[in-house]
Order: sequence, then C-alpha cells, then structure tokens
Amino acid sequence: MKTAYLDGPGVLAMAHRGFSRTGLENSMAAFAAAVDLGFRYVETDVHATSDGVLLALHDSTLDRVTDRTGVIADLPWSAVREAKIAGTEPIPTFDELLETWPELRINIDCKAAGAVQPLAEAIERHGAHDRVCIASFSDRRRRSVLRQLTRPTATSAGPVTTGALAIGRIPLVHSAFGVDCIQIPQRVGSRPLVTARLIRSMHAREVQVHVWTVDDPDDMHRLLDLGVDGLITDRSDVLKDVLQQRNQWV
Repeated sequence: MKTAYLDGPGVLAMAHRGFSRTGLENSMAAFAAAVDLGFRYVETDVHATSDGVLLALHDSTLDRVTDRTGVIADLPWSAVREAKIAGTEPIPTFDELLETWPELRINIDCKAAGAVQPLAEAIERHGAHDRVCIASFSDRRRRSVLRQLTRPTATSAGPVTTGALAIGRIPLVHSAFGVDCIQIPQRVGSRPLVTARLIRSMHAREVQVHVWTVDDPDDMHRLLDLGVDGLITDRSDVLKDVLQQRNQWV
C-alpha cells in the first residue's frame, strides 16, 4: 500500500541534512534554510541518547560536528543538549523537527539499534506515518522500525538491494522487501548504478529511484534526463536552480 510520502508533484528534491555551507549540518538552522528555499523534503539521520531521546544527527559521536566529545548512546540528553554544532547550534531532537514544520517530509536514516524504538514511538506519537520514509544501511533496523508502526509507512531499500544492483541483479530488487523507493549512489566503485534500464525496471515495479548525494549541476541534468524520481543533495541552492532551468521546480 502506497503512502502519501511520495505523492509530491514533480521531481522529489531532498536537502541532505538540511542546507548549510558553513558546517551546520542537521541543525535547525540548516533545515530552516532548506525550507526557506522551498524544499518540501529533507534527509536526516537519527541516534538516541542513553535515556532514549531521539536526535537528528549523523554521527554516533559528538566529536566531528560539535564542540563536545563522547558517544551519544552512552550519554544522557542532559549532557548531549549542551553540545553545539559548529560551536553555535544545538543538536535538534527529532520531535523538534516534526513539530516545527508540520508539512515537511523527512527521509530518515536510522543509524543505530538503540534508535529503533524511539523512532517508531516518535512516528506513532506524532502520527507522522505519511510524512516519513524509513531508510537504513541495516535491513534489520529498517524492518524493525516498520514492524512497530501501526500504519503503512514509506521505506527505501537497504544494503541487500544495493548489493544486488551492484552486481547487476536487477530482478532481485523488489522481491520480498516491499519497498517504495531505492536510494542509491550514482555508482559503486567504477560501476554505474543509475541506468535507463534500472529506472525502467524499478518503474515497472512502481518503485521510485532516488540518487544521492548529487551536488554537480551536470550530474543533476544527466540524471534527470534519465528519468530519476528524486535527487538528494548537499547543494540545495544548485538543485533548485537546475530544476527551475528545466521548469521542474514546483
């Protein structure tokens, strides 16, 4: 059963960790910047603190993007909330993201087993089933989230599917996974993944094709010419310009 998540008009343009040119990834400022540009979709990642607070953050530690250090899963929210992204922005909770922009659609990479239950609970609490797409580099985590949800929720394929694509096994892709979309890089090593044949095969199965992380305008045009359904980018400004040039920005 399809959900409303993918029913947006035109090409799905997704801001990867929001939009920031100053290192503020996955901050409320970055998400606000994407929304201000007109983006209806953002991508984020989730981890949970030791006391179960779900955060919009890519890394398992605070070290790379904040002014503090430590493993998030080992720290309580009272400690993590003191950390500042790039020294200035607080780490947002996933609840904040859902509450601040009630119409925003969110692609969620569930990064850790400890985030599975808090993510499912947050989606249920907010009734956000039509607003989210569950993704993960772990099929086990992805399926575990989906099993805890009481309404159909969009999901993208996990690493098993990507691996099948990498070895050219397109017929394996939709099989038993029940996915709504595949979200893949342009290539794995030297092997191109996104081809006209792949896109035709996925569309025949009513599966959308989204490509990450695409920042070069020439790549954007090429992929759009092939017929991809969505692009995930760190350069939301560039993607908007490309879509406007093509009269595909809606």
